[in-house]
Amino acid sequence: MAIYDQLNATMADRDTKAYLDLLHEDCVFVFHKSGNEFSKSEWAEMVTGMMANDKFIQESSRCVYENDDILVTHNFMSYPDGTREAVMGVSTLKDGQIIRMETGATLLN
Repeated sequence: MAIYDQLNATMADRDTKAYLDLLHEDCVFVFHKSGNEFSKSEWAEMVTGMMANDKFIQESSRCVYENDDILVTHNFMSYPDGTREAVMGVSTLKDGQIIRMETGATLLN
């Protein structure tokens, strides 16, 4: 199963453990808007909180491109504060896991 399909399943099921299992131990997350970088353990804390909140919603998602080296996605997200964003995600892959993910978001409200 493609990483994209697995990611979508973890989001739909709010399965934090399965989500984190898709991430390489050396994974780094970069938020384009702020430039902030997070390690896997730092990101795990954030993801756990997000998935536990029913107001954090992935409204829709599509795979723009995926192969063994890269995954490019476009998602519409709703957040607990009532905002919505269009989020472009670019993930580089290593050994079948995400090793780096960068996101760029456009506010929709």
